Amino acid sequence: MQPRISIVTLGVADLERATAFYEKGLGLPRMPFEGGDVAFFTLRGTWLALYPREALAEDAGVSAEGSGFRGTTLAYNVARREQVDEVIAQAVAAGGKLVKRPQDVFWGGYSGYFSDLDDFLWEVSWNPHFWPGPAEGD
Repeated sequence: MQPRISIVTLGVADLERATAFYEKGLGLPRMPFEGGDVAFFTLRGTWLALYPREALAEDAGVSAEGSGFRGTTLAYNVARREQVDEVIAQAVAAGGKLVKRPQDVFWGGYSGYFSDLDDFLWEVSWNPHFWPGPAEGD
């Protein structure tokens, strides 16, 4: 087995609205795809997929009910400190919610959190120990 995460799929309440948030609001590149209620976005090294929450739960054979902290966050590491503020402002302008204002953190970096339209938590961080990283040239 080659360790990797190929696709992160978020179960969303309103596929059209969530797709607009990620595509138009955050500017993620959407992949052309025909054949169902799913949206794919090409990221460096992985894809982000949006799928209706009820259908995703049904596919996995679990209940779609549940709320509160889901025990998972998604992280977006940026190359420069000021990009943390820029990305979080972009997310909030697109309809996301500010969860934690960007601030200096104990490990020497700078980070903050926003949630998307379905309350998935995103950390945006600059880590001075991370760059140059695996996606050098960003």
